[in-house]
Amino acid sequence: MALDFTKHPCFNPDVKGKYGRVHLPVAPKCNIQCGYCNRKYDCVNESRPGVTSNVLSPGQALYYVNDLVDSGKPISVVGIAGPGDPFANPEATMETLRLIRKRHPDMLLCVSTNGLNVAPYIAELAELKVSHITITLNTIDAEISAKMYSWVREDKKPLRGLEAAEHLLRRQMQAIKAIKAHGITLKINTILVPGVNDGHIGTVAAFAKSEGADLHNIIPMCPVEGTMFEDIEEPTPAMIHAARDVAGSHLPQMTHCQRCRADACGLLAEGTTQETLNLIEKAANAPINPDEERPYVAVATREGVLVSQHLGEAANVHVYKENDGLIQPLEIRTLPSKGGGDERWTAVGATLKDCRAVLVSGIGPKPTKVLRDSGVKVIVMEGLIEEALECIYAGEEIRAPLRPTKCGEKCAGDGGGCG
Repeated sequence: MALDFTKHPCFNPDVKGKYGRVHLPVAPKCNIQCGYCNRKYDCVNESRPGVTSNVLSPGQALYYVNDLVDSGKPISVVGIAGPGDPFANPEATMETLRLIRKRHPDMLLCVSTNGLNVAPYIAELAELKVSHITITLNTIDAEISAKMYSWVREDKKPLRGLEAAEHLLRRQMQAIKAIKAHGITLKINTILVPGVNDGHIGTVAAFAKSEGADLHNIIPMCPVEGTMFEDIEEPTPAMIHAARDVAGSHLPQMTHCQRCRADACGLLAEGTTQETLNLIEKAANAPINPDEERPYVAVATREGVLVSQHLGEAANVHVYKENDGLIQPLEIRTLPSKGGGDERWTAVGATLKDCRAVLVSGIGPKPTKVLRDSGVKVIVMEGLIEEALECIYAGEEIRAPLRPTKCGEKCAGDGGGCG
């Protein structure tokens, strides 16, 4: 089936009021720290990149898109833009794109990235018919770049200063060449930061044009509390217009950008509606792999009333089921013995293979990852079991408070991780 590229509202302003997009928040990690970015995962009141109300697994993302299509929303584009960087989370990003392409073959697919780690995946992106890629290129000057970013991570090593800037620019140049070599439409985003890169915008546009970029989007920096640029004032409309006049002599300019959230959905001019929030919460509370049969929920509890136990300390979990709208206890299930590292947590995942989630008062990062990889969603909370289970089975957000503790704090462990 031939894809209709004219239906992308970001690249074709003539259809921005007719066709919409959905951004799937499946990529929470990032591999650079921009001076203007503060990623928040649960804020519903801010509309800017890096913000989302939920983070989804690839299976949950497909579940969400299915619901959006069934609801009749005029979605023509599925994009991944964070809340971190898609290719700091390449497994989740690529699996999401594969699932969407298989289930919705006529949907346009796009990704937005800083360009640091996209190059190894461009060939498969082309095979999946990802038709549009955006790279955020704020400068082509390493000295300016060093002022834009706090650090850049190469594998697990953080780079800083000019070393980081030069490394990022090399990777971005490689990515831009590979994207155009595969015939993919390329948009360049440039965040205009007064006093940092505002005098360099025309140079970026001229370079992007020489590399075959198709569209340029100059975005005014949004001052965000807790970032390196929080005290820099947002560019005025006059500054943005002047920058677009200069850059426009090299590349067509996008002038209808909405600085979308990582979970944006609908027409470009639409905010985040309650209907959309309800659908994404429903998806986030579905099993990590919604096609699997996982009817139960496990709870780490000492007394059977509250979510009150760290999973590393639990010898057993209480398992519950839903039957005709009623939450009922199923059984108390014994967990594998303590010790054994990852093997123990793999065994716990197998023990909970019919559970969509486990509710705990605490857990270490390693067992969280192992359980999530096995299809079990880990929910860290305190509160009544009954209320939490009602939310899960209704597809609603659990509003019980999270425990702000690290592994080893306020538990019997020694801080060395859950063995």
